Amino acid sequence: MLDTIKLKQLSERHSNLEQQMAANPDPETYVALASEYSHLGGVVEKIKEFQTATDELAGLVELLGDSEIDAEMKEMAELEVLELKEKITSLTEAIKLLLLPKDAADDKSAVLEIRAGTGGNEAALFAGDLFRMYERHAANCGWKVEVLSASDGDAGGYKEVIAAISGKGVFARLKFESGVHRVQRVPDTETQGRVHTSAATVAVLPEAEEIDIEIRNEDIRIDTMRASGAGGQHVNTTDSAVRITHIPSGIVVLSTEKSQHQNRANAMKSLRAKLYDMERQKADKERSDSRKGQVGSGDRSERIRTYNFPQGRLSDHRINLTLYKLEKLIAGEGLDEVIDALITDHQATLLAAEET
Repeated sequence: MLDTIKLKQLSERHSNLEQQMAANPDPETYVALASEYSHLGGVVEKIKEFQTATDELAGLVELLGDSEIDAEMKEMAELEVLELKEKITSLTEAIKLLLLPKDAADDKSAVLEIRAGTGGNEAALFAGDLFRMYERHAANCGWKVEVLSASDGDAGGYKEVIAAISGKGVFARLKFESGVHRVQRVPDTETQGRVHTSAATVAVLPEAEEIDIEIRNEDIRIDTMRASGAGGQHVNTTDSAVRITHIPSGIVVLSTEKSQHQNRANAMKSLRAKLYDMERQKADKERSDSRKGQVGSGDRSERIRTYNFPQGRLSDHRINLTLYKLEKLIAGEGLDEVIDALITDHQATLLAAEET
């Protein structure tokens, strides 16, 4: 059941915000009011639909209670009652979802980190496959991808790649990708056709702005070093690589592109995201009861998904989802189907927790 008092309060708050915005407040206040107004807009619209439907249902029930109603009118009213009850049920579920607690980081962009795990060269190749999968998925979503740091594998792929993915709601869509991704396939170098198992670790961190995380100059140490190039004319002969150490936490980030100025900016972006994520993880741990509502633990040491190439199968172990269209998914097409299933399961778990 919905809390009608709460619904009324939300509608009143939405109206009050509209009045405050019309009073021409200062720009900073207006932005804050507009943000809350927009956030409440979706749920208030559903509340209005819900109230209209319940009023119509009450009118029909009253009509059906009239002993003088003719048979044809009664039949039409009974059909409308069934339709309205279905509509009210649907609206109730939609409102419940809209009222679920929001992750404050959901609207943010994200920093994606992929590292080759067990499996040597094959793990690095798989890390490269995963990065291209997310890169193509991001392009399909209209997001921008910027590589912050990369360490190439000896036979291709990546030992490590870190990228910023910019766009509205990136973190909300990708946050359940954190964990160990396992691949089962026959490597190109395998002469006897044996299937090998390799792994790569994915971490998705909400991108933090300077207003989210303050990094004091005295808390960091910045070192420059010679970056290794690709050989030949591309050898990087300047001390351009930047390593930043955050002394209080011990977190170390490295950026190895050609521009020292850009490396510093990239490294600071990575550091800010790591510190912001550390604060989020700390807060989540303190609210351990709410952590039980997560899809999986979100622990990056947890095996979350298997990509089995001989069978063309992708399996997500957290929600027992199996899809037999691996080539399409690894190409970045149709990944929304997996993400949507994870989000739906997460929402169902949160709803169940709200109702107990």
